[in-house]
Amino acid sequence: MGFRTVIVNSRAKLEFRLNFMIVRGENEKRIFIDEINTLIVQSTAVSLTAALLSELIRSGVKVIFCDEKFNPCSELIPYYGAHNTSKRYKIQMQWRDETKDEIWRLIIAQKITNQKNYLQKRGFSAEAELIGSYIPDILPGDTTNREGHSAKVYFNCLMPCGVSRRDGGFLNGCLNYGYAVLLSCFNREIVASGYLTQFGIWHDNEFNQFNLSSDLMEPFRTIVDEVAFSLPEGDKEFKRKMADILNFQISIDGKTTTLDLAVRTYVRSVLNALEASDPSLIIFPSYEL
Repeated sequence: MGFRTVIVNSRAKLEFRLNFMIVRGENEKRIFIDEINTLIVQSTAVSLTAALLSELIRSGVKVIFCDEKFNPCSELIPYYGAHNTSKRYKIQMQWRDETKDEIWRLIIAQKITNQKNYLQKRGFSAEAELIGSYIPDILPGDTTNREGHSAKVYFNCLMPCGVSRRDGGFLNGCLNYGYAVLLSCFNREIVASGYLTQFGIWHDNEFNQFNLSSDLMEPFRTIVDEVAFSLPEGDKEFKRKMADILNFQISIDGKTTTLDLAVRTYVRSVLNALEASDPSLIIFPSYEL
């Protein structure tokens, strides 16, 4: 399993040679493929060989492509993430509604807990206490929409006056970029486990190819938030800093590791819980905001 996040943000040709990714730009660089966890191609002036793409897939490297505005727009994922994907698909279609509803309740409870902790850190004690009071009232499937009420309080505290999450601007650009990188991380782990990203627990949008990923990433969003809200307005390095969330230190199952490796443990625990109809199998991460 690789440990490096590689970002290519200027004109270059990427090719494969003797187990190395060769980056041919102004200077030639060699990166051992087994060291790469994530490759982010930020510039549309980058070309890649088919041999390299095939080897990256074979090695389980997550590849994210950006558009002309340097925003993540697509990713490279394998057709078959496991040897028994047909079996996994059948299992996924048979997940029990009661189990999905209870798991969604636990996911939202963890998400609101993390939001509460971040508001507390930022000095919004009253608001943190308010959203914390929502947690005991979360029902299976979050039928009373405690998530929505919490999000309203949360972003009203954090966003500048007169700015909402639906607006553009630098801050929303940072958040959207970070969420896209995080979503891609979940896509890879779900596919690697042999499941479909389209069929979610709660998200069920016919135009969303990543419903399940959107479900599972919810408790991790506050990590993106903390990094985004810490950046000075107009920071030219914001894309590199937002992509670096994959190296965020996090604890899970009694071990301290990076976010991208913690996602693997967490995703597999949720999938096991769904397959066994036992929500107690979920292993949530913990991290200091």
